[in-house]
Amino acid sequence: MQFTQEHRELTESLKKFIEAEINPHVDEWEEAEQFPAHELFKKMGDMGFLGISKPVEFGGSGLDYSYEAVSSEALGYIACGGVAMAIGVQTNMSTPALARYGSDELRRNYLAPAIAGDMVGCVGVTEAAAGSDVASLKTTARKDGDDYVINGSKMYITNGLQADWICLLANTGGGPVHKNKTLIIVPMDSPGITKHKIRKIGMMSSDTAQLFFDDVRVPQKNRIGEEGRGFIYQMQQFQEERLFAAARGPRVMEEAINETIEYTRERKAFGKSILDNQVVNYRLAELQTEVEALRALTYHAVERYVSGEDVTKLASMAKLKVGRLQREVMDSCLQYWGGQGYMWESSISRKFRDFRLTSIGGGADEIMLKVITKLMGISPD
Repeated sequence: MQFTQEHRELTESLKKFIEAEINPHVDEWEEAEQFPAHELFKKMGDMGFLGISKPVEFGGSGLDYSYEAVSSEALGYIACGGVAMAIGVQTNMSTPALARYGSDELRRNYLAPAIAGDMVGCVGVTEAAAGSDVASLKTTARKDGDDYVINGSKMYITNGLQADWICLLANTGGGPVHKNKTLIIVPMDSPGITKHKIRKIGMMSSDTAQLFFDDVRVPQKNRIGEEGRGFIYQMQQFQEERLFAAARGPRVMEEAINETIEYTRERKAFGKSILDNQVVNYRLAELQTEVEALRALTYHAVERYVSGEDVTKLASMAKLKVGRLQREVMDSCLQYWGGQGYMWESSISRKFRDFRLTSIGGGADEIMLKVITKLMGISPD
C-alpha cells in the first residue's frame, strides 16, 4: 500500500490522543474492570476518530478503509487490550452493516450518534450454545403488528453493560439457517432486557455482559436492510472485524518486543545482560520478522478490500496469523522477563492475558482454517 501524509497524520494524531487521554488512566480502568465509554467515546467522536470510513452525511469522514486500518494499528499503542477492543466494536463491528444497509432514519438515529460519540454500540451474535457457529443461534424476533418481539440471550458482549444500542442478529423466520436471520437495532433501555456482568482473565477494562431478552419489543423499521439477509450482512461485518484485529496486532507485538528488549538489556545474569544471549536476541529478531510478515499480509488484504474485492480468505488468513502470532510473541517475551513477567502488574503479563483472546473472539482459529480450506477448495465438507 502507498501511505500518504494523511495516513501518517492520522496515526500521529491518534497516538497523541492515546498518550494524553487513555494511557494515563489504563491502570485505574483495569482495576475497576470498566472504562468510561461514553466519556472517552465523546472525546474520540469530537476528534473524528469514530467515523473514519463512514458516510459524510452522517458525520463520518468518508475515507477509504485504509485509513481505518492505520487507525486500528495505532490503537496498539494503548497500554491494554480492552479499551482498544471496545473502540473496535464501535467502529468496525457494530456499525459497518448499519452504515452500508441501514435506512436513513436508522442511520440518523443510531449511526450518527455513534460516530459523534454520543451513543455507545455493541454487537449481539454469540450465544451460550452458538459461538463461531453463527448459523445455529436461537434468539428469535417474531413479528407482531409493526414490531418485532425478541426472545433469547447473547453471550460475551463487549460494551454490553454500557451500550445504548445493540446490533442484534436474530432468527426472523423458519427457513434455511443461512436465510432466516435479520440484523436489528435494539435500544438497550428497552423493557425486557437483563444484563449480567461477566469476568474474564484478560481485557479487564472492557465490560463484558451476558444479555437476556424477554419479550423485548422494537419497531420493524429498526431492521437493517432486508429481512432474512442478516447472516450475509454479518459475514460481511466479520471481514472488517477480522481486519481490525489483524491491523491492530503488529503494533501491539512490537510494543511487547521493544519492552522486552529494554528489560533484557538491563537485566543481568551470569555476568552479562539477558539480551546478549544469542538464543534471546535471535528469537526476538525472528519474532519481529514474523510481525512484519503479518503487517504485509494485512495491508495486502486491506488494499484489496479498498478496491472492492471479497477478501474473506485473506482476512481469515490475517486473523488466523495474528491470533497465533500474538500467543507466540507474548509467551516468548514473558519467558525472558523471568519471574517479573509472571507478576500481575507487569506490562508483558497484561499483554499475555489480553491477547490470548484473539485466537477465540471474532471466529476461532479453527473456524478461520475452515473458511480458508473451503475457499481453497480442499475442505471435505
